[in-house]
Amino acid sequence: MTPLPHERPIPGAAQSQAQSIAARVPVLRTTRLTLRAPRIEDFAAYAGILTGPRAEAMGERLTRAEAWSDWCRLVGLWLLRGHGVWTLETADDETAGFVLIGFEPGDQEPELGWFLTAEHEGRGLAEEAARAVLAHAWGTLVLDTLVSYIAPGNHRSLALARRLGARRDGTHAGCEVWRHFPGAIA
Repeated sequence: MTPLPHERPIPGAAQSQAQSIAARVPVLRTTRLTLRAPRIEDFAAYAGILTGPRAEAMGERLTRAEAWSDWCRLVGLWLLRGHGVWTLETADDETAGFVLIGFEPGDQEPELGWFLTAEHEGRGLAEEAARAVLAHAWGTLVLDTLVSYIAPGNHRSLALARRLGARRDGTHAGCEVWRHFPGAIA
């Protein structure tokens, strides 16, 4: 889909200002990924995930307008809370997906979340990115709690939470709550 006018960067001073703000977001590197600040151009991949059938594993599909609002909220968390969404970029500059420390309305505590494009799923990239973000959460941000809210039936995310050392800790808003612990990752 062709980006809508509000989904495109505005060249000039506004774009330079956006790049200056994005430069303050920490860049995390793994063996195969760079976790970097989101760019407006990344929204196409984000919308592709959240408006398509892959979103059903996370609860429900969003409209493109809802995806845009969600995207803006997650990106804005960087200014308000010092954490937010990272874009997962491969060595060949492809957007593989997203990982985040979020805190959206209704959440009881910060959330570690992940979602990949269909083309990049099944390669261990979500785990690689989540481990980097957990290390950042515990070491740099010194968070004392982090959970993943996982929709029932999202077997891949449940398996990943287990590999990350998380333990089931009840339910919230129809999702399973999986609690992460400092030092739990191998």
